[in-house]
Amino acid sequence: MRVAVVTVGDELLSGDTVDTNAAWLCDRLDERGVSVERVTTVPDRVADIARVVNEYRAEYDAVIVTGGVGPTHDDVTMDGVAAAFGREVVPNADAEAWLDDHGDYAVADLTAGTTHLPAGARMLPNPEGVAPGAVVESVYVMPGVPTEMKGMFETVIGEFEGDPTYVEEVRTSEPESALLDRIEAVREAFDVTIGSYPGEEVRLKVMAADAETAAAAAAWLRDRVDA
Repeated sequence: MRVAVVTVGDELLSGDTVDTNAAWLCDRLDERGVSVERVTTVPDRVADIARVVNEYRAEYDAVIVTGGVGPTHDDVTMDGVAAAFGREVVPNADAEAWLDDHGDYAVADLTAGTTHLPAGARMLPNPEGVAPGAVVESVYVMPGVPTEMKGMFETVIGEFEGDPTYVEEVRTSEPESALLDRIEAVREAFDVTIGSYPGEEVRLKVMAADAETAAAAAAWLRDRVDA
């Protein structure tokens, strides 16, 4: 399964807020063998959201959009997603019913627009907040507040499934540039993918379709790199 992640918010692009949602989603999807092939941040503009969602929904199996969900003036994500599908944003009866059943307030007391979703969307309940999310065909729309996004994503995580990947890690004091011969050799000897991440130590991430291959390739590398 191939997925794109789109995070929405002027505050992300200005640096006022750190985008932790994308990293969390990528990690969670990777655990399920799902390939995240795009992470894109767009401003709170309907046209930009619609353009990116329209492009990505045609290319990937699913698109996850977070941020800009709610009734305030800059929460325009639902409008952007609706525009990508040529739909209107309308009151959603399922969202109203869920909030009536699970909220400490009446729907009539909420800010206008709180329960408005793209026409024909499947409502996603918000276990940690108020504003609902939505699924429009292969596009999943969730809040930007991390606790709310995480809680909502867990309600649909079963809809994201890929080929499991087994990972082993090898650390070495050698510089990354000195490891090229060993990385090439281990790829030739084993059916693995190698990620190389420099830091105080170089971290080699060994990935394979089965646990035995990953373990064998990692052992091969450990025998041939400096600790």
